Amino acid sequence: MTSPRPLHVWFLGLVDYADGLRMQEILVQLRREEQIPDTLLLLEHPPVLTLGRAAERSNIVAAPNFLEGAGIEVFETGRGGDVTFHGPGQLVGYPIFNLHPDRRDVRRYMRDLEEVLIQTLGAFGVTSGRIDGLTGVWVGNRKIAAMGVRISRWLTSHGFALNVNTALDYFNLIVPCGIRDKGVTSLDEELGRSVSFETVMPSLLTAFGEVFEREVEVQTVHHESVQIIVGHRHQGKTAYLLLHRLPERGGFWQPVTGTIKRKRQEPPMECATRELFEETGFTLPVMDLEYVHSFLIDPKLHKKGMVAPAFNREFSFAVRVPHREVILSAKEHDAFEWLSFEQARDRMVWRGNLKALELADKIL
Repeated sequence: MTSPRPLHVWFLGLVDYADGLRMQEILVQLRREEQIPDTLLLLEHPPVLTLGRAAERSNIVAAPNFLEGAGIEVFETGRGGDVTFHGPGQLVGYPIFNLHPDRRDVRRYMRDLEEVLIQTLGAFGVTSGRIDGLTGVWVGNRKIAAMGVRISRWLTSHGFALNVNTALDYFNLIVPCGIRDKGVTSLDEELGRSVSFETVMPSLLTAFGEVFEREVEVQTVHHESVQIIVGHRHQGKTAYLLLHRLPERGGFWQPVTGTIKRKRQEPPMECATRELFEETGFTLPVMDLEYVHSFLIDPKLHKKGMVAPAFNREFSFAVRVPHREVILSAKEHDAFEWLSFEQARDRMVWRGNLKALELADKIL
């Protein structure tokens, strides 16, 4: 009897939507090259509206200036389906599966994903099912889980979004999936009590293993880092410090960053204070921005000994410094500049750096 194929599961917490798209591109290529087994990403996105290949932009009913003011981005994607919302309280799943050779059936794959969610909800006593001609999982006429997938040469990406404790008012911004005569609901709404992701995941993973006949193996994020937005206030304006990494370290601009020393069980704030001193010479307490996100380290930037996929969890801090004199660490950087918010925003490469800058700008 053949043993079940492994399924590696990563729970990543908050992931910026653009980072999630890039993450999937890299993982699909790694899966194609058989460097990784079938992989399931479980995560949460900041508020965002996404348009599938069949989407009608008119199904976004909120005005563009309202969305911009609320910090809600709009993305066009390569998945199937119409417009949908992703945001806090919604458990998003991205299966990176190779359906070759035994599961090369698009309809079966979609029904299997639905079955996983139906079984998961059933474990909480919530009866759900399908509606003929529509994708997703429904409780009566209310959608509780949306689906939109991409399958290229039998490699899957994108996936599902299960409303666990989502604020349902967000769905008033759109016509969900282009369907005007149906509603939306959440697990919280159906149970009348609060439910966490951690409570849902055991049932979800059990269902994934049974439906897809996989041996589920939960993975651990081993890499953690900090970023510190450094600001200097002068004549009513704040300038932000960016450091330029050495060419062999990527050659891009970023705020102060550093790796948490896991073997020492170094707390994130202690690491941020240490890195601030080592990279700039400043010895000041830092402020916690309460923004923690995860991303996939690009294989091109892997350090010696790193094994793909290498996910990183990053903690964000900010500090206001009394002067612009910087003692630059030559081991990692070859230049620094003090920039306006707009200049720093335009110079930054990574989405997580930009989000931290926006949060810091409110307090520095």
